[in-house]
Amino acid sequence: MSLPNTINIRPSISEDIGSITDIYATSVLTGFGTFEIDPPDMMEITARRNAILEQQLPYLVAEQNGDVVGFAYAGVYRPRPAYRNTVENSVYVREDGRKKGVGKALLSALIEECREAGRVQMVAVIGDSGNKSSISLHLSLGFRLVGILESVGYKHDRWLDTVIMQKNLTEG
Repeated sequence: MSLPNTINIRPSISEDIGSITDIYATSVLTGFGTFEIDPPDMMEITARRNAILEQQLPYLVAEQNGDVVGFAYAGVYRPRPAYRNTVENSVYVREDGRKKGVGKALLSALIEECREAGRVQMVAVIGDSGNKSSISLHLSLGFRLVGILESVGYKHDRWLDTVIMQKNLTEG
């Protein structure tokens, strides 16, 4: 039995696609965490999720009171074989679930699953150097800042930086 407001992290299932699509669409339309301009539809989100799962990488959701309030996944960092042990994380939380531990629960579980799968490095490519919540989340879980690419994206009428953070999954 789960307590009210308890965050349950679990593998995503196809029935979660609608919620995942909605959460991501809000981030695309209102935020800077992704540089995507037009929100993808459910068919595209399904294809993206399937591509992650086919690579035997985790695609997780956070559930609270029966609702999906966030999702996270690890994708290949780069397609060349030399990068095979490095993953890039993505974490998105529904607006009403932010600053309530959902992102931290998702990213913690994602780190652990990638560690157990033998991955060695995790990279975070964070949209907007002003995205203090995401930067703080990653710092709190042992990521370190490795660089900032200045003004590499243009969205919502402003230039945006990309913050690069990294975590060695073999430590701690």
